Amino acid sequence: MNNKFSRRAVVASLAALTLPLPAFALSGSAAESLVNAAVADINKIIASGKSERAMQSDFQRVFERYADVNIIALTTLGPARRSASKAEVSAFVKAFKGYFTRKYGKRFHEFVGGQIIVEGSRASKSNVEVQSTAKLRGSAPFKVTWLVSDKSGSPKIFNIIIEGVNTLTSERAEIGAMLDKRRGDIGALTADLNTLG
Repeated sequence: MNNKFSRRAVVASLAALTLPLPAFALSGSAAESLVNAAVADINKIIASGKSERAMQSDFQRVFERYADVNIIALTTLGPARRSASKAEVSAFVKAFKGYFTRKYGKRFHEFVGGQIIVEGSRASKSNVEVQSTAKLRGSAPFKVTWLVSDKSGSPKIFNIIIEGVNTLTSERAEIGAMLDKRRGDIGALTADLNTLG
């Protein structure tokens, strides 16, 4: 697990990308607590010894707890959402949630024996950045920055930057490429997302 894609995929599993909106008076300690809680919940799933399928179900619950699923999905869909019907958007959001949790849930085994250490935080223009170091088995330690906002009413992780790679931007680009391949047909993308991941 030496390339950046593997690292992004593994770390993104820890805390689902969420709300791309500004924060208001969010403290560094609250942001750090959120990141630590997300990591702890994932560690419990890994240590459970459950099947991959069961772990994915557990991860979906963690995803829903820490993430604004609708905003994540709409952000990855991009401008195409403006021309989509409510029914198409609703179906896409549901399909994306399943796709996302299957995609990252499959990588849980790579966390065994690993550790993420939260090292502190700093206020940014519209959020709090939580700095950490990830130490995963078979990989050199690498820096991970978690961006946290409380715009939704409580602290939420809305992006993760791993060695300078923006995971929210990467996920949006991937979904965008998938949509382009289907000539902008959101229905076709939604159908395929139900089988992918």
